[in-house]
Amino acid sequence: MDTVSTCLRQESLVHLLIAAAGSGRRMGANRNKLLLPLAGRSVIAWTLDAALAAQRISWIGVVGQPIDQGPIMQLVEGTSKPVVWIQGGSTRQESVLRGLAGLPAEAEHVLIHDGARCLAEPSLFDRCAEAVAGGVALIAATPVTDTIKRVDGDGLIRDTPERSELWAAQTPQGFQVDQLRRGHAEAQAQQWSVTDDASLFERLGWPVQVLDAGPANIKVTTPFDLTVAEAVLALRATA
Repeated sequence: MDTVSTCLRQESLVHLLIAAAGSGRRMGANRNKLLLPLAGRSVIAWTLDAALAAQRISWIGVVGQPIDQGPIMQLVEGTSKPVVWIQGGSTRQESVLRGLAGLPAEAEHVLIHDGARCLAEPSLFDRCAEAVAGGVALIAATPVTDTIKRVDGDGLIRDTPERSELWAAQTPQGFQVDQLRRGHAEAQAQQWSVTDDASLFERLGWPVQVLDAGPANIKVTTPFDLTVAEAVLALRATA
């Protein structure tokens, strides 16, 4: 471990969990979509590169399924930051809970990031890490630009929410470790099922702020998303 990495770990104590237990169902693939090729590399390789380059991330835990451990962990061999594998659960919520259990004892603040958001840049991780280390619970997000319609089960429009109040939730999401653990413990006790960690805080009445991630922080879910991601990476390469 070099001196710079050691100092960063001691000063920021911001740890990162990458949710990597995805499937290829909506991609039409027969394997984890994070291992699909993107601009000559795998999707997860781009995510890991950005996380490793972030100045305020001191430790990375990759939460996934055993079948993917070999190919994913090969990508981080010889890196200066600690990167560990944590076996995930059957749902994202369970995987995050296992990730929290796998954090080092000194972890005070944690970012949770979806491995499929492979266009996140090091600066986004750093901005989120700085905010959460300052005591703020947050999610990366982007303002909604489309007009949103609330629709019932019959496909009929019921109302149109005020667009200025709407943000699309993304990751990283950042929290104080002990508080997030308390939230997950309450979710288990109440049998809540949530799709992101900020939802736990909302149910418990705990404040969460949004941090504007910009327009490029998309989640790769469909073949079209892969096409968009490749175009963005090509633009960055020529910038």
